[in-house]
Amino acid sequence: MIGFLRFVGVLNAAVWLGAAIFYTVGAGPTLTSQNMLAVLGAKNFPYFSGAVAQIVLGCYFHLQIGCAVVALLHLLAEWLYLGRPARKFWLGLLAGLFILSAAGSFWLCPKLSRLHLTRYALNVEPNERYAATKSFGLWSSVLQTVNVLLIGGAAVYLWRVANPADSLRFVSPAKFR
Repeated sequence: MIGFLRFVGVLNAAVWLGAAIFYTVGAGPTLTSQNMLAVLGAKNFPYFSGAVAQIVLGCYFHLQIGCAVVALLHLLAEWLYLGRPARKFWLGLLAGLFILSAAGSFWLCPKLSRLHLTRYALNVEPNERYAATKSFGLWSSVLQTVNVLLIGGAAVYLWRVANPADSLRFVSPAKFR
């Protein structure tokens, strides 16, 4: 059971970190790249590439939430099965990553989607469009900061589950009975 528990923890952390890096380095930039401009055409590119990016971003944050929940359940299972209470640092890290993922999914993504729609709506005043564009840039920077924090946290968590705590140096007297 210990091997299975460790396998689940490492697999979850690897998927978590891999998905974060893939979105940040591969999928996210591709959706707003020159190749996407060539596919969609200059007329459709700004709106549709951004709309697709918002959809992918929403799925990305849902995956982040799922991995955070699995990690918290893994920590609980370690505590129940191994009798090893969770250290405050690891519990705090996972809770923080869960909160960042939930904030990204339920607050930041909808905000960016609304701003994106306002930027490209036909019935919007030019000053409102300018304000939405400026605000979108700011919130996009916040998104990138949250994403970097998620990548760093997932990397630290992967290190933790891949390198379990050292076993006790001395054998308990109960082993010799």
